[in-house]
Amino acid sequence: MKRRTLLKSGFAGMLYAALPYPLLRAENRMRLTAGTRTIEVNGKAATVFGLTGPDGRPGLMLDQEAGFHVDLVNALSEETLIHWHGLTPPFAQDGVPDNPAPMLKPGETRAYDFDLAHSGTNWMHAHTLQEQGLLAAPLIIRSTDDRAADEQEITLFLHDFSFRSPEELLADLKDGKAGHGGMGMDHSQMNHDGMAMDGMDMQGMDMGNMDMGNMDMGGMDMGGMDMGGMSMDINDINYDAYLANDRTLDDPDVIAVEKGGRIRLRVINAAASTGFTLDLGTLSGELIAVDGQAIKPVTANRVPLTMAQRADIRITLPAEGGAFPILALREGAPERTGIILATKGAAIERLSTTAEAQGPRLDLAFEAGLSALDPLAEQQARESTIGLVGNMMTYQWGLQGADNLVATRGERLEFTLSNRSMMAHPMHLHGHHFQVVAINGNRFPGAKRDTVLVPPMQEVTIALDADNPGRWAFHCHHLYHMVSGMMTFLAYDTI
Repeated sequence: MKRRTLLKSGFAGMLYAALPYPLLRAENRMRLTAGTRTIEVNGKAATVFGLTGPDGRPGLMLDQEAGFHVDLVNALSEETLIHWHGLTPPFAQDGVPDNPAPMLKPGETRAYDFDLAHSGTNWMHAHTLQEQGLLAAPLIIRSTDDRAADEQEITLFLHDFSFRSPEELLADLKDGKAGHGGMGMDHSQMNHDGMAMDGMDMQGMDMGNMDMGNMDMGGMDMGGMDMGGMSMDINDINYDAYLANDRTLDDPDVIAVEKGGRIRLRVINAAASTGFTLDLGTLSGELIAVDGQAIKPVTANRVPLTMAQRADIRITLPAEGGAFPILALREGAPERTGIILATKGAAIERLSTTAEAQGPRLDLAFEAGLSALDPLAEQQARESTIGLVGNMMTYQWGLQGADNLVATRGERLEFTLSNRSMMAHPMHLHGHHFQVVAINGNRFPGAKRDTVLVPPMQEVTIALDADNPGRWAFHCHHLYHMVSGMMTFLAYDTI
């Protein structure tokens, strides 16, 4: 059997058994435990999942030169597996169940060992519905320069929370019973089976020949676009709470800072299906990295973050000090969460979890202004187009033209992600970083990322070097889109 045939055959267990795993055993190891914990949400106790390091705190902070030497312990009563989001491990140590590694059984421990190619702000999470239950945590990789910098490092970890189980939430989505917060759907003009609007069949619509490069949509607010009486969909679940470092604004995380101090704020949107805009309030920051990859610095007061994206922001606090809310505004809705930076003795005002105005809709205008600090070298690329399609009423999602994505090691690939659905999709590729090289056909040397937002009826082109053989998951990072079909694999022809 040829290796390409093996990759496509689904014999993940055979492939897993054939690969060296772990690659090595290091003496200086860290223990990461997947377990349960209790937090307070809206005045109620909630039992949630958690990933705790050897110090008992959520997540891990590692030195890049020391490598990744982690023993993952499953202290749950159910199987699980963790994906190292933003890292580029050998394929055998990726965290998609049975691709290639099997789930960890309750009580099982598994060793992970590989080099760390980059420093940066990353995170880790289950690649199942357990992610909604907060089985996720920061994964910070620090360089020598990071450790030597005269700045306070602060992590802001965002999540959306429901007292209901993710299985219930998914069932309601499939039954059309979800809250659909922020949506402007006119169901009377929809055909539930084919998502037809005024005679337009969006499910089967072929936009591959549509010249989107001549349509200037990079900064258009697609959230208000009316197509046959139906506006673009924003949120499909109204959650019970939105968390920042496991807390709401009713009892926020207040972090002590120094007057005139310099902060490196590491922001992670770990929400299952919620986009946010980070608002620095009276402060202004310098965005220096996205998805753990350095960019040419950009001065910003607000930074949009779709699901799974990260942002590193350098902030210098005023010499007079004070209390400084750092807020995450829910996309297209008034809910908000956040933390408060406070110098000694500063008065801290109580903030409502609901603002007077709705949070901004996420588009590509901000993305279009970002540039990689270390862009990809010029190289001939093999190009292809992938259609992002879906049906809101039956909650079926998919990727057209992505059934047989095959890479040859050393080649440059370009994928044009063409969103033909009425919801935005944050697209994430495992095992690689890519560069955004075009928005709606307009080419530019954009940021390097591992997750990019593709708004409704728009196109984003990404380029990557095929340098990490395996069969890598490529999917929408809206959790319920992913488990409802919007996931495929980029398989190398040899490993």
